[in-house]
Amino acid sequence: MTTQRSRVVVTAGASGIGAAIVARFVEAGAAVHVLDIDQDAIDQIRAVHPGVAASLADIGDFEQVKAYFAEAIATLGGIDVLVNNAGIGGPRGPVEEIDEAKWAQTMSVNLNGMFFCIKQVVPEMKAQGSGCIVNIGTTSTRTGLPMRTPYIASKSGVVGFSHTLARELGPFNIRCNVILPGMIDNPRGRMLVQHAADQAGVTFEEIEAKALSGNSMRTWIDPLEVGDLAVFLASEGARHISGQVIGVCGNAEWEG
Repeated sequence: MTTQRSRVVVTAGASGIGAAIVARFVEAGAAVHVLDIDQDAIDQIRAVHPGVAASLADIGDFEQVKAYFAEAIATLGGIDVLVNNAGIGGPRGPVEEIDEAKWAQTMSVNLNGMFFCIKQVVPEMKAQGSGCIVNIGTTSTRTGLPMRTPYIASKSGVVGFSHTLARELGPFNIRCNVILPGMIDNPRGRMLVQHAADQAGVTFEEIEAKALSGNSMRTWIDPLEVGDLAVFLASEGARHISGQVIGVCGNAEWEG
């Protein structure tokens, strides 16, 4: 299925983990089309990878997603791999204080948006008799994370959705797996640690040490490691890997 010019779509692929995934697919020789909501980020990734195509769209808006995939599939000449990376953190706070509109927005982006994208690519993949879907979740669904119920609920939904897709689509030679990133070593990951430190009135290093103690290997994760796994899952070497939930996290044990 994956060849030297595998046709790949990455949502939220212009920055963060998405950009790392794009970088690894480009290095592997794939033709890549990025979907993102941030035009500045799109401009930046196209400057780094001039061969990457990109479209501006809101993943939570079905009509925008439909138009985007029509453009992406036409540009690529089909699709072999979909990496659903788009997501938002959602509101924080006690469950009884979560705003209903913000809950709905988190579900719209993190779960509905994934459904919208998969709905567009499955007919193409069925017609060609092959395909690979990689959904990005979070290790926090394994540990639980108080005060983050909308995020965890939406990402837990991604895992259940993916297991069902693997069964439903397997007879068509379409695979579906989930990657659970851990503590990502990028500006956003370090910003979250700094924010927690500021709130607690302690140093960055104290919060960092506490956070790292929650995984067995006591390690930050390079976002390129997530890209490496995505490329492998889309490769011929993973042709019979489906329905799996794989952490890139140093073995997350606990989070808080």
